[in-house]
Amino acid sequence: MVSMRSLQDTMRQIYFYKDSRRGIEGTFEWLMEEVDELREAMHRGNKEALRSEFADVVAWLMSLANLLEVDLESALLSKYRECCPKCGSSPCGCTFGISPKKLGGS
Repeated sequence: MVSMRSLQDTMRQIYFYKDSRRGIEGTFEWLMEEVDELREAMHRGNKEALRSEFADVVAWLMSLANLLEVDLESALLSKYRECCPKCGSSPCGCTFGISPKKLGGS
C-alpha cells in the first residue's frame, strides 16, 4: 500500500513548480473549486464522478500542503491516530454538530 506521504511527495514532484507559480491563494481557490465539484457529484449520486472528485480534492489538498510545508500524513496521525481529538473516545461520543433527530431525539 502506498503511504499518504509517498502520494504527497509524488504530487510535489509532478505539480510543485506550477503550484509555486500559482501561489498559495490560487492553489486554495482551485481546492475550493474541486470541493464544489465534489458537492455537485454528491447531488448527482454518480459513484464514478464521486471517486474522481474525491481524488481531485485530495490532490489539491496535497498541493496546498506542499506549498505550506505541511506533512499531511504526520498531521493526520498526530491528531486522529487512536480517538476523537475532541472527546477522546473511539467511536466518537461528541454530540455537537448532530441534530437531535439524527440522535433519535425529538
